Amino acid sequence: MTIHKEGYKTILICAIVFAVVNLVSFYFISSHILWLSWLIFIVTLAFLLFIISFFRVPKRIYTTGETLIVSPADGKVVVMEEITDEEYFKDKRLQISIFMSPANVHQNRVPVGGEVVYNQYHKGKYLVAWHPKSSTENERHSVVVRNQKGELLVKQIAGALAKRIINYLSVGQQVEQTGEMGFIKFGSRVDVLLPVGAVVKVKLNENVLGGLQCWPPGRKYTP
Repeated sequence: MTIHKEGYKTILICAIVFAVVNLVSFYFISSHILWLSWLIFIVTLAFLLFIISFFRVPKRIYTTGETLIVSPADGKVVVMEEITDEEYFKDKRLQISIFMSPANVHQNRVPVGGEVVYNQYHKGKYLVAWHPKSSTENERHSVVVRNQKGELLVKQIAGALAKRIINYLSVGQQVEQTGEMGFIKFGSRVDVLLPVGAVVKVKLNENVLGGLQCWPPGRKYTP
């Protein structure tokens, strides 16, 4: 396991705060109320370890294949329904939404290899990630990757707590399947828009892992 580069600054700040708080606590409080100093130490240490774990990047052997679509994120499948995409395709799509809790790995991965043909940031609200309108009204970053099989749209969506979406891709860039797409800080949601009728291996409420669980489309991504 490694620590994601997006976490270096945050972890450093938290470590400094942890050190200062506990130095002050043990210097001024421990002589009078020792148990309180130890309580402060345990609580602040637990918080620091949580922050470190939030930015973890576990070692994995990723799933790849020209006919496969891998999950772009760790989390739970909270939506699996047909929607009308007004942003890019302008037709009906099968939307698979993955909710990322604060305990999940928050690095996002590219579900298919190909060329990035669309990359758009949208300002918006900060509704809870499982809200039905979060896909269209929340702050989000949409990416479309095109290859010989067709086009696939992925949305990184902010939530009530997650208010920083990081996306590393740009239009014209060639990306590899399971390559790094970006990072969302402190829990949120990622949507994948598939063709209607696509064969989906995952089920509603199932937990998936980024770069591992796959959805074989059974045909081209676009009708």
